[in-house]
Amino acid sequence: WNPVNNMCGIFGITHHPEASNLTYLGLYALQHRGQESAGIVSSDGEDLYKVRKRKQVSDSFDEKAFEFLKGEFAIGHVRYSTTGGNSYTNVQPFQAAGKFGKLAVAHNGNLTNYFSLKKKLEDKGVIFQSTSDTEILLHLVAQSEAESLVDKIEDTVKKIDGAFSLLFLTKDSMVAVRDPHGFRPLILGKVDKSYVFSSESCAFDLIGAEYVREVEPGELVEVTFDGKINSRKYNKPAQANCVFEHVYFARPDSMVFGETAYEVRKNLGRELAKENKDLQADFVIPVPDSGNFAALGYAEQSGIPFEFGFIRNHYIGRTFIEPKQSIRGFGVKVKLNPVKSTLKGKRVIVIDDSIVRGTTSKKIVKMLRDAGAKEVNLLISSPP
Repeated sequence: WNPVNNMCGIFGITHHPEASNLTYLGLYALQHRGQESAGIVSSDGEDLYKVRKRKQVSDSFDEKAFEFLKGEFAIGHVRYSTTGGNSYTNVQPFQAAGKFGKLAVAHNGNLTNYFSLKKKLEDKGVIFQSTSDTEILLHLVAQSEAESLVDKIEDTVKKIDGAFSLLFLTKDSMVAVRDPHGFRPLILGKVDKSYVFSSESCAFDLIGAEYVREVEPGELVEVTFDGKINSRKYNKPAQANCVFEHVYFARPDSMVFGETAYEVRKNLGRELAKENKDLQADFVIPVPDSGNFAALGYAEQSGIPFEFGFIRNHYIGRTFIEPKQSIRGFGVKVKLNPVKSTLKGKRVIVIDDSIVRGTTSKKIVKMLRDAGAKEVNLLISSPP
């Protein structure tokens, strides 16, 4: 089982005649948060309509899909998974029906008490169809003894722990929820008379929506079909935003946790330069694309020229077929190629956003050496 929904993207819009089309555009802007599946569920006030595919956004929806996705309310999801987690049963949004009616949910985050909650439900005879922790939300709603559906949702989110930014869709309302820590981003906007929810503000820019505010940690926001918006605090906030949204996850042009990722990354680079003010080099180069803005900030602060020492191939999919014979560092070489004419005989400061295991970093340094760099200084912008 793989609980990783950390880098997923969610989007929702209310009271718009082209709700599913705008959700498609919103997901397109959030494609960087997940490339393995995409889905949209819409509502026309009478029923829910669902289209989900194990493809990228542009390949998942066509004219027939939008004709089927009727209504003025819609939520969507792009999913990131790792080994073993990309089966069709895990493609979101999830949907279920019960005495409360039909309900769909899209989730960004992961639930830390999933196993204990799942065991309790299985002991009661509940059957699970997926291996995703998101499915448990629908079962908890169904088990809740609260009267209204929004109260059932509140009762459910009080029982779960971990990271969760959620969008629920019923036939006559949309409910947005953010965990008490605010680990994952979730923002509220408006376009004309429509309310919009998104993981990142770059989706608002694409559809011309206005940024209003963040959904606060521990907050539940309900938008009804009659146009009312209701907010309630279901839990006391204990804010602890995930730093990796600013370091890597978010698109650089997005406003995340009150700041653009672009400026945060440049400031991290400026801070690096202050901490390494005695370091001398001919120029600063990034590991593209994640190191671009930190390297730019470093160059501005230090006065050392900025150059591109690597060219990145942007057309690499996860299914790239490797040659049978071993080529050292092949995976990195497919994505990055050093500019030998720029690097030969030069002292370089190379900046990346983070180190996970260090294997890629070693290969990058070796590529620079092989390209003729005289001296390589590797700096990482992510704080310890």
